[in-house]
Amino acid sequence: MKRIIALAAVLTTLVFLFACSQQPAQNAEAPKQQDINVRLELQKASTLEKIVQRGTLRVGLEAGYMPFEMTDKKGNVVGFDVDMVTEMAKAMGVKLELVNTAWDGIIPGLLSDKYDIIASGMTINQERNLKVNFASPYIIVGQTALIAKKSADKIKSWKDLNQPGVVITSKLGTTGEQAAKRLFPKATYKSFEMEDQAMLETMNGKSDATVYDLPMTSIFYTQHGKDAGMKFLDEPFTYEPLGWAINKGDPDFLNWLNNFIVQIKNDGRYERIYNKWFGSNDWYNNIQ
Repeated sequence: MKRIIALAAVLTTLVFLFACSQQPAQNAEAPKQQDINVRLELQKASTLEKIVQRGTLRVGLEAGYMPFEMTDKKGNVVGFDVDMVTEMAKAMGVKLELVNTAWDGIIPGLLSDKYDIIASGMTINQERNLKVNFASPYIIVGQTALIAKKSADKIKSWKDLNQPGVVITSKLGTTGEQAAKRLFPKATYKSFEMEDQAMLETMNGKSDATVYDLPMTSIFYTQHGKDAGMKFLDEPFTYEPLGWAINKGDPDFLNWLNNFIVQIKNDGRYERIYNKWFGSNDWYNNIQ
């Protein structure tokens, strides 16, 4: 009887030890499954996944910034950014939808899911980066100045803009406006809804200078300003990288965009698009 009891005790101990040995393995499986579930949920929440499932890439832009996005005589939105996102949509295997939006509402439109990405010549800066994430810069520009004929003798450098009596124009809500206010506090600043209005104000002698992005100032000077006797201070005095903006908390989409930039800049597509819009003015005659 004692032998039977002893044998039963040994068997019970073995069963207990076996169960204990299996418990850590089972517990180890739980975190792994949790990690997998988290990754799957993040993937489903990614804008990239939604774009693929929807079959359409929605792009927010304001068609008024030559040569990045503008309207041609047929009413189509064309430009450097448009060609870039066209290649982007092709790479995703989806259709492209352009959503023309007023500049002052372009970030709120992204935040409210009116489009998936902003591709509209947007300068990356810390203020905007508090609200959105930016992919790596796809082009570098900077602020330049167009000087009215009447002021060409007294304004020889961008530093000469910072003096009382000088009137500077730019477009509302842009980095041109920010630069004018920050760098030239002694001057008088006037804001306009559109950049061409600000430049015409200067060309017509109603202001001394317009501060705005290169290459937009270069295009205006070539097409209008040179014949009007304007001076063009074409050396940028700010550093402004332009980038695509997306909603925060989307590492998958950000990773895809950064890899897309690297690929397109090294396979010839970027160079072809860049030369089309910045290497020639042939496209200008087709613009409204």
